Amino acid sequence: MHELAPGKVNLCLFLGPVRKEDGRHELVTVYDSVSLCDELTLTVLDAGATDEVVCPGVEGPNLAADALAALRASGWDAPPVRIEIVKRIPVAAGMGGGSADAAAALRLAERVSPVPPQTLDAIAASLGADVPAQLRPGLSLGTGAGELIEPLAPLPEHAFAIVPLPHALATASVYVEADRLGLGRPREELAALRSSWPGQLGINDLEPAARSLCPPIDAALAAIRSAGAEAALVCGSGPTCAGVWWGPDARARADVGIRTLVPDFPAASVAVPVAGIGHNSEQDR
Repeated sequence: MHELAPGKVNLCLFLGPVRKEDGRHELVTVYDSVSLCDELTLTVLDAGATDEVVCPGVEGPNLAADALAALRASGWDAPPVRIEIVKRIPVAAGMGGGSADAAAALRLAERVSPVPPQTLDAIAASLGADVPAQLRPGLSLGTGAGELIEPLAPLPEHAFAIVPLPHALATASVYVEADRLGLGRPREELAALRSSWPGQLGINDLEPAARSLCPPIDAALAAIRSAGAEAALVCGSGPTCAGVWWGPDARARADVGIRTLVPDFPAASVAVPVAGIGHNSEQDR
């Protein structure tokens, strides 16, 4: 079985105060799933084997393995499985690659043996703020700490230039730097932003913190603007940057823009919004 795991761009991210109950920051953000995807393949193993997640080139804990463990703890009694992940989303880069893999692992597991939707939702929320938005890819509004998800109607046509940098940023470190810089908004302002959707896009309150920790972001944002993008922003906690083009010819203009970016940013690529991504039926036959 195969499943695509789309990365995400936060079209806006407004940072609020820290919640007393869990120490997480309140957010209002718009998640846009994009066509830069990891790919997961699930194989059902013989009885007596143990669940396994393999992700070549990525060291350390894997949220997809955590997703399987949480499913087992919830009573999921499917045969043991092996999940192999082909990484295309940059790692530790603000595009939610690990969260996308965990969400895709949950979708794959549900195809092996049904799982109640409320169980999937609870597990996704327990794994991290980005996982619920990526459980059902598309455009969505995230509130709470980002884990309370409301699907949104499609926006006008748009396309992205995704510009990864050869650096990594830990999300927790970016939030610590945001606190040091005093970037959080009062709760009342955050509530007003929540109620004013559709609001202003292209604002990421974490951007100054990411730029402080990773100065090469400045050059990437400047290059994206010079390439003709109508907006340039840091993806999530960074350091990946994105340019946004709007309108019926957005993809064509992004293709032109990317040609000016690749010489200095060879990993740059064009992406478009995606929704309702599922398995690759041709590969499953």
